[in-house]
Amino acid sequence: MSLVRRFADFVCGLDMTSIPPEVLERARLCLLNGYGIGLGCHDTPYAPVARRTALALDGERPAGSALPSATLLGDGRRTSVAGAVLANAALFHGRAQEDASGAAHLGTEMIPLATAMIEAWGYPLERLLPALVAGYEIGGLLEEAHAGHTSPAGLRSSTVYGPIACAAMAARLMDLPADRTAAAMAIAASTTGGNLQSFADGTDEWRYQVGMVANSGHVAARLAAEGAVTAPYAVEGKAGLIRTMARATPDAEALAAGLGTAWKIHRVAFKPFPVCAFNQSPVTAALRLRERLAGRAVASVAVRMNPYETGYAGMDATGPFASISGTLMSIPFCIATALVHGAPSMRHMTTYDDADVNRLVGRVTLVTDASVPTLSCIIEATLADGGREVEDLRMTAKDYAYGWDATSALIRRVGAETGVPAAAYDRLEGFCRGLPAGGIAEVLGAFAMLDTLRLAAE
Repeated sequence: MSLVRRFADFVCGLDMTSIPPEVLERARLCLLNGYGIGLGCHDTPYAPVARRTALALDGERPAGSALPSATLLGDGRRTSVAGAVLANAALFHGRAQEDASGAAHLGTEMIPLATAMIEAWGYPLERLLPALVAGYEIGGLLEEAHAGHTSPAGLRSSTVYGPIACAAMAARLMDLPADRTAAAMAIAASTTGGNLQSFADGTDEWRYQVGMVANSGHVAARLAAEGAVTAPYAVEGKAGLIRTMARATPDAEALAAGLGTAWKIHRVAFKPFPVCAFNQSPVTAALRLRERLAGRAVASVAVRMNPYETGYAGMDATGPFASISGTLMSIPFCIATALVHGAPSMRHMTTYDDADVNRLVGRVTLVTDASVPTLSCIIEATLADGGREVEDLRMTAKDYAYGWDATSALIRRVGAETGVPAAAYDRLEGFCRGLPAGGIAEVLGAFAMLDTLRLAAE
């Protein structure tokens, strides 16, 4: 049996009774983090670009329109589902603080898509959590197995593994049978791809990739529902996803055996800081080091990290910087900012002429060390007085798998930075905790509270 069919049998078997309670709870937290960070991104410039694009392509579709439509979150107008997904994914990606399944940001793709589909077609909320679990599991399984091959080749995990994750999510939300669910994932596997050059150049393409990926997965599910004939070996075949993208020999049996055993949603990490996922631990280590330094001047810094992370596009950049797309990826910039100013904010990450930070950036040496695990680092600071301080931080995704209290505190801290009303978070928490009860109107209502902030800024 082909992998897409095995994946489909697994996806179609997911429901509120078959999924372990702790997995369902993790999906609720992923929703809360996704929506909560999205609220806090309302003042970033990427969603407005995507909104204008959506409206230019498909126009506004007021409530009651004969065509399916969904809300542009944080804007209030309605447009096509595809347009809403493009814009809302760009919104959720605005701070680069969304969840991370390894190097893939599946939540910022699936959550806007699921929200728009439920709003437009009224799918029952009892399917929402199983659908999200389906996407996190399929996308996370493939990312964990093969990102080590695809990322060094310059391929972005969000765009390689996101389409099949979104197709699995959309198919489960639509309640497609197994053969059509397999077809959806096969189509998605045939349209995967997307490179990392925008990170190296400090440009914005990656902000919009996630919405395009989500729409690709949705289209795949719709084509499958209408009877599209697809390749059964789209994932493991000689010209399938794994061999072409990862340039690796697939182990189909091992991949299939992992379904429903080691749940990949537990690998999903939340980001405390508005920087790349690979910079969360370096910033954390730098903050701990800063406390011990007690104001003593730093002469130079050496940072030891895993080659997978140091080799990722943009991570070794030392400037000069002209965009946050450059600073949030740069290990030297993130560490220098944390040592100089403390926890990095969006203001810090968009200040490109800070003399103290830039001076220290030039004194940070990045050392590739295969003995250091991913999500870990060793920072050695040589001080101006001749002293030496070392922070050896070993972290895993579990350290960033926050529970309810920590997730609530994180999204509310982000909201406080950007002026989001606390009541919006109250509504989101009530919605996520109450699933599968409630209605998607609660989510729309929380984002509608941003309209006052938007109008005040205009």
